[in-house]
Amino acid sequence: EVQLVESGGGSVQPGGSLRLSCLASGDTYTMHWVTWFRQVPGKERRGVAGIWTGNGDSAVVDPLKGRFAISRDNAKNTVYLQMNSLKPEDSAMYYCAAELDCMGWVPGNWAYWGQGTQVTVSS
Repeated sequence: EVQLVESGGGSVQPGGSLRLSCLASGDTYTMHWVTWFRQVPGKERRGVAGIWTGNGDSAVVDPLKGRFAISRDNAKNTVYLQMNSLKPEDSAMYYCAAELDCMGWVPGNWAYWGQGTQVTVSS
């Protein structure tokens, strides 16, 4: 199976940027689709952006379009989430998930998950 490790989180001031990475190892063929989710304590995990590693087709949820972007580097088995103009409400634990097929924005549909990386946006 595939193992996913997120990195790149941290503390940033409002208006700042971060780039998260999702590194895959193991059976990376299962990493055809990769999606970023985020979750704050007490709330459900929500989809952020997804990408098909095959040709780079991607999508970002509407509220985050224009500020967030997803990309991949297949040679490095890594998917990135670029986050710009960060706001305090972007503070959350960010997770990447992978599957052979696109599973949409429903967390329960995704089998492979990383442990998450914390993003905190505050002044």
